[in-house]
Amino acid sequence: MAKKFKTMKPEQIKDNPFQAVGKDWMLIAAGTSVCDKQTDRQAHNMMTASWGAWGVLWHKPVCFCFLRPHRHTYGFMERGSFYTLNFFDKKYRKVLNFCGSKSGRDVDKVKATGLTVRSDRSGAVYFTQARLVIVCKKIYFQDIDPRHFLDPSIEDNYPKKDYHRMYVGEVVRCLKA
Repeated sequence: MAKKFKTMKPEQIKDNPFQAVGKDWMLIAAGTSVCDKQTDRQAHNMMTASWGAWGVLWHKPVCFCFLRPHRHTYGFMERGSFYTLNFFDKKYRKVLNFCGSKSGRDVDKVKATGLTVRSDRSGAVYFTQARLVIVCKKIYFQDIDPRHFLDPSIEDNYPKKDYHRMYVGEVVRCLKA
């Protein structure tokens, strides 16, 4: 039997964002659940992330996430209008480790982890094992520019000079298991 999700308002999220993002991690998913007929590959990908935030910007509830251009998920994020942030219980830590250490170019992460993919009515991909899903519509992006680092130690995060792209997504739906 499929897990039932309840829709909730962003203001009802009880999670501490410092814990949920920075310590527990999340899966960023982009793309659609439809298979690419030419390649017979999933038309989505996900990656583990521990950088991000949520709050209010431009009078809208938003989430921020960051992707490096060389990540496989980056292309899906660029092509789509929606993405999801998926938060899991601690028992899924191995899944998050796997999705953070393997590329979707090399392995079918869904098959390897046993995650179950679903689509939100926007077409955004999420996972039924998640305890919290935040569906976001992209409204802004910005490439990290090292000329704007006020703290020189930030550069230590970029030994390869592979600066992230930040995406701001308007929260269009929150799903709670």
